[in-house]
Amino acid sequence: MAKGNNIHIPIMGILDKLTIEDLDVKDKRVFVRADFNVPLDDSLNITDDTRIRATLPTINYAIDGGAKVILGSHLGRPKGKVDPRYSLAPVAKRLQRLLGKEVIFVPDCVGPLVDDAAKRMKQGDVMLLENLRFHPGEENNDEGFARAIAGLADYYINDAFGTAHRSHASIVGIPKFLPSAAGFLMRREIEYLQGVVCNPVRPFVAILGGAKVSGKIGVLENLQSKVDKVIVGGGMAYTFFKAMGYEVGDSLVEDDMLELVERIRKKVTEKNIKFYLPVDCVIAQSLEPGAETKIVPTQEIPRGWRALDIGPASVRLFSEALSNAKTILWNGPMGVFEIDAFSRGTFAVAHAVADAYALTIVGGGDTDLAVYRAGVSDSISFISTGGGAALQLLEGKELPGIAALSAKASKQER
Repeated sequence: MAKGNNIHIPIMGILDKLTIEDLDVKDKRVFVRADFNVPLDDSLNITDDTRIRATLPTINYAIDGGAKVILGSHLGRPKGKVDPRYSLAPVAKRLQRLLGKEVIFVPDCVGPLVDDAAKRMKQGDVMLLENLRFHPGEENNDEGFARAIAGLADYYINDAFGTAHRSHASIVGIPKFLPSAAGFLMRREIEYLQGVVCNPVRPFVAILGGAKVSGKIGVLENLQSKVDKVIVGGGMAYTFFKAMGYEVGDSLVEDDMLELVERIRKKVTEKNIKFYLPVDCVIAQSLEPGAETKIVPTQEIPRGWRALDIGPASVRLFSEALSNAKTILWNGPMGVFEIDAFSRGTFAVAHAVADAYALTIVGGGDTDLAVYRAGVSDSISFISTGGGAALQLLEGKELPGIAALSAKASKQER
């Protein structure tokens, strides 16, 4: 349970695919596609193991059920070549510590060495394969590569929501050859993200931020008939302001989006959906440390200056708009929060979301990092592990990784 006032209730009945609970995994080799794409420092030490921990419920369920667990993941962008900087060896060590048992690490993901290691596995064993992207067949969705990995296992489990929007071999290729199901993390992501859109408790407020409006326009279009309020912050707000005829100085603007955002803004307001933009902002002439900053109304941004965060009046306005919300969806920060001088707006909104007595869902566009840095992650109902995948799901698009899973109606014999 969270420390704040947030409502923590799972949203059921959304996923129409098999889940790991639908399979009898005893004495079966189960390939789990995980997302172990974790950040590493220069010494190849893991600096944040959130994604590893997120898959532990699925791994532990399979172990407890007597499965032989084979894990596969990518790390970074090695571009189809072996690169020691992107080896999953550090993940194997961390996973071994988290599971409290040996994790067999195989320095490849296909070939005789892997086949032999898989054949020697016993019930409860856990084996991690080397980076799938060390082979070009992964990103090319090569059928032979997918078939080779599928040959290692009896069942396929996808618990890598963050890559569910990719048409890669380990995401859409392997399910062609094996009974395929969602892991617990995948199921939760779909239930929360689709559930909040399909059946929200009202008032439903969407907060959209981040640098570019082009990355969020699909979400805004999909949500415009479902939300009660829309709050827009971050760099994307200034494309709206310029479309409305305001001076925005050197603030980030996508000129090719001006007509579209104005059309959407008018359509939203015509539907009596409350539409909020910042009323003030923190401006500077550069992002350099120690650069002079000012707080000005959004209609008074001087030329040569650019808006890099929302101001205190905007924080009060947005917080008030959130005060009666029962469902809040937040995607994208309010400014360049990585720099201290421009972090206050994002962190203040994070606290307002955390303090709301609402179902709160955060994800994509570095918003998850923002709530961690604001110290309120424990008070958020659900934090998505997916960036691009979360956005596509919120746009109403079908994700290839979900579509590839076996449907409930075609349950395999147990």
